[in-house]
Amino acid sequence: MIIKPKVRGFVCVTTHPIGCAANVHQQIEYVRSKGKIANGPKRALILGASTGYGLGSRINAAFGAGAATVGVFFERPPADNRPATAGWYNSVAFEKEAHAAGLFARSLNADAFSDEARAKTIALVRQMGPVDLIVNSLASPKRTHPKTGETYKSVLKPIGSTYHGRTLDTDRALVTDVTIEPANDQEIRETIAVMGGEDWEMWVDALAAADLIAPGCKSVAYTYIGPKLTWPIYRDGTIGKAKEDLERAGRAIDAKLGSNGGSAHVAVMKAVVTQASSAIPVVPLYISLLFRIMKEKGTHEGCIEQTRRLFEQLYGAAPLAVDEKQRLRLDDWEMRDEIQREVDRLWPTITTENLNQLTDFKGYQEEFLKLFGFGIAGIDYDADVEPVVEFSEAV
Repeated sequence: MIIKPKVRGFVCVTTHPIGCAANVHQQIEYVRSKGKIANGPKRALILGASTGYGLGSRINAAFGAGAATVGVFFERPPADNRPATAGWYNSVAFEKEAHAAGLFARSLNADAFSDEARAKTIALVRQMGPVDLIVNSLASPKRTHPKTGETYKSVLKPIGSTYHGRTLDTDRALVTDVTIEPANDQEIRETIAVMGGEDWEMWVDALAAADLIAPGCKSVAYTYIGPKLTWPIYRDGTIGKAKEDLERAGRAIDAKLGSNGGSAHVAVMKAVVTQASSAIPVVPLYISLLFRIMKEKGTHEGCIEQTRRLFEQLYGAAPLAVDEKQRLRLDDWEMRDEIQREVDRLWPTITTENLNQLTDFKGYQEEFLKLFGFGIAGIDYDADVEPVVEFSEAV
């Protein structure tokens, strides 16, 4: 079939298997070009391994450090002439290249919040051996608690007062006003349950109970802080409360792993185009502006560059540079004064009419489509492609 991009809101409902594979290959080649990560991980478990920072982590572990990897994700496989989700194609491509390089790589397509998925993952990890790196990069709009059976749904809302601001309608390239009513206590609680740190703790506890954590094991989970203009809807909103709980969990896990020479950290990453970030009001407009400024300064990074820099910090000889809350700050280039001063200067002046002049909305669109395998140089998007692409082993 011939597959073209079809965008609805903040999601592209079509994906291109060859484009996704090419995107993964480009990231692998970038990591290879940076050389070997000295003293890197030997056996890594990546939770949320199919897209974004999770995929970048798996690529860096495998092709930067030569690590065996187990990846867990929840993606829709191809069926009835319907393409799979991008994460499915990404993971198939990753495994193919990893196996060609002689690397152990196994994947599980399942709800990572479930005890069943944990049990299946532990069986895969036993084949690999005790892990010395655990990456938590899960992102989901809902979670069913494995013990109580209660299903929680997360929301993107402010807390305490109604939010009035500006955002970007990416479908129509319109700068518009947005009003979001504050969350109630139940919505705050459920968002913490979905996006907080409880599940990260459950994974570490399950691996420890199975005696599958190696001495010196490191664990990392990803978060975002961003500039003050995004705080009402992000850091000071429901998501922020969940991220505070993630940081709480990180401290608890750090104490557990530290007893055997290991450590755990929350890594604050920069704003990038992902399926999750595209859904957050205000953020696409901010990213479009940030991209322009950071590209002009020569400091722009995507997920693969960010995760490479993270791994170099985690496994470098120098002591880890952490903030007062023991967080790794990979958003340091984004949050430089010179960058944020320019953001503050231009932000109030952006309109629909000057969007393309003042921001890199074109670059945002290109990165967004690339997530789904479109806009990759060298791909013939008018050619017939086979949407059914499978793993070499059942996932």
